[in-house]
Amino acid sequence: MRIGIVGGGFMGEAFLRGILRAEVAAPGEIAVAEAVPAKRAILAEHGVRVTDDAQSACIGADLVLLAVKPQDLPHVAEGLRGAFAGSAVLVSIAAGLPLDAVQRHSGHRACVRVMPNLPAAIGEGAAVYYPAPEVSPDQRAKVRRLLAAVCSAVVEVADDEAVDLATALHGSGPAYVYLVAEAMIDAAVRLGMNRIDATSLVFATFVGSVRYAQESGTHPAELRAAVTSPGGTTAAALRELESAAVRAAFDDAIEAAFLRAQELGELA
Repeated sequence: MRIGIVGGGFMGEAFLRGILRAEVAAPGEIAVAEAVPAKRAILAEHGVRVTDDAQSACIGADLVLLAVKPQDLPHVAEGLRGAFAGSAVLVSIAAGLPLDAVQRHSGHRACVRVMPNLPAAIGEGAAVYYPAPEVSPDQRAKVRRLLAAVCSAVVEVADDEAVDLATALHGSGPAYVYLVAEAMIDAAVRLGMNRIDATSLVFATFVGSVRYAQESGTHPAELRAAVTSPGGTTAAALRELESAAVRAAFDDAIEAAFLRAQELGELA
């Protein structure tokens, strides 16, 4: 599969590393367009063709990944009109831009809107994708191969609203996790533990808890109950969290992110 990547920033390079790691394409089959000279030098170390010309990166590509900022996508996509074959599939990871906006600006119908998240940078991301009706089964398979290179969970959705909801859940989700981890670490430090030890224990707890949940296939509520002995320390802690309405706060937070994602889409 020949791949053109437009934008070699944080997520663009994350996808590049994943593509090479998973052998989705060979270095000689990949071209990356990046405007910043210093960044181009770093990207070239991967053995791929690097250019400052976005159109050049797309010529002959089976799949074109637009990894540019949302505010830059309209201009960039319009500059790519006619640069790639009609059989190519165009993938946008620009947050907030609806699928029809990607089609309108690029003049291309076989487009896919994707929302990945930060852990994609280490191949442990989550992503949803919304393909246009014009995307063929073969093109969908190419998109899934691309996403599987950087994500451990990939879900196809049916409309922009579903992408916006997923954005509020897994797109913004790492920030929720980091906030909880930060709060746990700070609490431990306040009570007398040194920060290095607290950080190590909290991070190991997050990683281990998630892996155990995945491998056991047990519902989170059951796992929580298994850790909670009647009258014990966990029960005391959970009582405080419930009194602080933590569940309601997360519900409100995800709804707020969902509504904001929809607002951004309306502005596109």
